[in-house]
Formats: sequence, structure tokens, C-alpha cells
Amino acid sequence: MRNVPQKNEGQVLVQVIVFSTIAIVVIGALVSWAGINIKAARMSLDKERSIQLAESGIDYYRWHLAHAPTDYKDGKTTSGPYVHSVLDKNGNVSGQFSLNIIPPPLGSTKVRIESTGTSSSSPTLSRRIAVELAIPSLAKFAVVANADLRFGQGTEVFGPIHSNGGIRFDGLAHNLITSGVANYDDPDHAGGNEFGVHTHVVLPSGNVSDTFRALEAPPNLVQARIDVFEVGRLFPLPAVDFAGLTTDLAVIRSSAQSSGRYLAPSGSQGYQIILRTNDTFDVYRVTSQMAVPNNCNNPGNQTGWGTWSINNRTFVANYVIPANGLVFVEDNVWVEGTINTARVTIASGRFPDNVSTRTSITINNNLLYTNYNGSDSVGLIAQNNINVGLYSLDTLRIDAALIAQNGRAGRYFYSNSNCTASYIRSSLTLYGMIATNLRYGFAYTGTPATGYQNRFLTYDANLLYGPPPSFPLTSSNYEILSWEEMK
Repeated sequence: MRNVPQKNEGQVLVQVIVFSTIAIVVIGALVSWAGINIKAARMSLDKERSIQLAESGIDYYRWHLAHAPTDYKDGKTTSGPYVHSVLDKNGNVSGQFSLNIIPPPLGSTKVRIESTGTSSSSPTLSRRIAVELAIPSLAKFAVVANADLRFGQGTEVFGPIHSNGGIRFDGLAHNLITSGVANYDDPDHAGGNEFGVHTHVVLPSGNVSDTFRALEAPPNLVQARIDVFEVGRLFPLPAVDFAGLTTDLAVIRSSAQSSGRYLAPSGSQGYQIILRTNDTFDVYRVTSQMAVPNNCNNPGNQTGWGTWSINNRTFVANYVIPANGLVFVEDNVWVEGTINTARVTIASGRFPDNVSTRTSITINNNLLYTNYNGSDSVGLIAQNNINVGLYSLDTLRIDAALIAQNGRAGRYFYSNSNCTASYIRSSLTLYGMIATNLRYGFAYTGTPATGYQNRFLTYDANLLYGPPPSFPLTSSNYEILSWEEMK
């Protein structure tokens, strides 16, 4: 008999089932993958919309501050957060941003804005960013002046310097030195015009020549001279609007009278203020100044020349540094002492303003911070001069931002030993900045040299955006200091 092959009909069905199952699994996976990608794309879009909404909150409040620079409550009286809806081009709500505004501390212009953006299409998804804004103060320079300047041997400066006039610099500059003029006639010697920023230090000796320097004058090329100008020198640059850098003393006077501390005319020589680390200050009425020594004279015929040193005083009171940090003295004032986490501006002026009665501020003893992280800040604004008197400390340190509104920051010329041994002093260190309308100087060259033989000027960068209370600003516009996305 012949064997007849049997048909395996069930094998085809098994194969169909297996491949169909695989196909279903693959198709399902593809569909799921596609769904996940669509969802991820939508989520990515919503995340992008959310951060754009958060950015629109920052842009909105920058606009708000441009119109109301001191409003940190979004035009309301209540605390935030402040929520705003955002409309698309068709007038439909596309999302919202929520603002948390952190106002600046006393004296600072630095404001922090936290903005949270949420898209209407994904209300559970939001993104938050934080931006710090600030208005720069005039303290962008270690020294800024409205007159020709001279920095002699022994001067070491750790911050930028600018003058609307020319600058002769014979010390060591660790930062940029700039002038508003291309060249000028240095008033300290005869000869032609020299560069707007020039030096009389002669290479290779390092000696200083007091005569005209042809190599430091046009039409010669400007040499680098990194032995003097470590970072360089630039001129001419646009002049600083010095009128815009001086603050309105009458406004400070009014604020001090209403909510600060106001000291009326003393009826005598002025007042002494001694700052304390417990956020208070002692006030004394100065009844007499040290007499000018015999044969100590004023050969330069300087206006207001004298010892500017206290002889007798009487105690007035101890006061708490006011909440607004403003102390106004309608008289001359002597300032010294130490602060600890305090911010205070002491201003001196006499009204109505008259050239012959303008007042000055004198620092003869140390004026110190406890902290150098920006939490301590002292501003001294004088209607006339910022003085250092004859009987000042041999080694003097001043931690402060100084403004001589109509006069100069410096020391009078005490010619020789007839003015006692105090005519010559060892070293002066300034941590802060100086703004002076007239020529600055704490020392005089010649034989003998007088004043502080070594001057160290260190720029306090904290002052730029965190100046003392009511310190003048250089702009009305806020600048962005930092941007970060918060988790």
C-alpha cells in the first residue's frame, strides 16, 4: 500500500496568530510612542509658553518701575503675589504670570523680581524665574572729578578714576584711568599741552620730573606705561555730568527733618558726630578749634584755611541712627567712629545756599566699617569741602563714600614744621570713593613735602548698586544684574 501524506492545516493558523500578535504589539508600541511624543511635544510647548509668560512678567515690571521707580507693590497697598492674565492676539487668555517683588534694602537700588508663568492649556505646569535689577549710583569710580587732577608719588589706587579735566598720575593705578580731554596744559609746570592722562615718572630710573614731558604729549603716540597704568588709560571720553552727580541737599534736609535726624545751626563752630557700633551716634557741639601755631601760615592763600581740628566741645545727646539713615547738619561737622551693619548718610549744608557760608565735613580720626560685604555703608556729602585737618591721625583710615559738592576733597597746605610735626603725616587709606568738584589732594609735593606721604584709595564695588541712603544715582533706568530659572 502507498502512504498518503497528511496535511498540517493547524500550522498556518499558528503562524498567523504569532505574526498578528507581533504586529499588534509593534503597532501598539508605535501608537503609544507616537502618543508619548505628541504629549511630550505639547508639554515642551507649554513649558516654553510658561517661561515666556514668566519673562513677560519681568518685562511688565521693568516697565512699571520705569514709571514708578519706588513702587514695589504693583500699584497696590497689599503684599504680593500679584497675578496678571496675558491675552493672545485674539483677546483670549493664553496664561498668566504671578509676581513676587522683593524691595531693596535701605540705601540700595537692587530689587529682586520673581515671576511664575503658567499656560492656560496646562494649568498644572509652571516655570519660575528670578531677576535682580538695580540703578547704578555715581560710585562707579574710585575718584570722579570736575577739574584737573594730580596724583603724586606714593599714591596707589585700586579702582577706576575719571576727570572731566586732565589727569597727571605719578603713582600706581590698578584700574583704568580716563579723562574727558584729549590733551591739556598741566597747571603744575610750564610747557605745551600733554596727554589728557599722562605721567611724569621717567623710565628707567622711576624718578619723577616736574618739567614738560615731550614723550607724554601730542603728536607722539601714547605709550602703554604699565609701570604706572597697570590696566591702561583712555582719553578723551565723554564728560561725566557732574551736575547730575551732586545730590540735592535740600531734599536730604527735608527728609531728615521729617523722618531722620536734623541738627540746627550750632551757634558756634559746628558739631562732632561719633558713630557707634550699636546703631547710635553721639553728638557734641564744637565750641572752639585748635589755634593756628605761631609762624604757621597760609602761603597758598587757600579759602577757608585753618587747623580744622577740635579744641573744646560739649556733649549734646546720643541718638539712634534713623530708619531712613539720614542725618542732616546745618553747620560744619566733624565725623569719626565705627558702624556695624548700619547704613547712614551724613550731609552738611547751610540754607539759603551762599558761597561764603557753605559748610564742610572734616575727618581727623578713623571712620570704620565692621563688615566689608556691603552691609556697612557711610556717605558724607558736604556742601563745600571734605577736609582732613592739621591734627589728624598719622595713619588714618576712612571707610566712606565722599562728595564735595562745590568744593574739594583733601587737606589744606600746612607748609612746614612751623605748623608742628603734624604738617607731615604717614599714610591715608580710603575704602569707598571720592566725588570732588574741585581739585582733590591730601598731599603736596615740594621741599619739604607735606600732607600724607602714602595714599591708598580702594574702590568699594558694593557702592555701585548699594550706595548709602539718598546717594546720587547716574541714571533713572534699572539695569539687569542677574537672571536665573528657579527650581
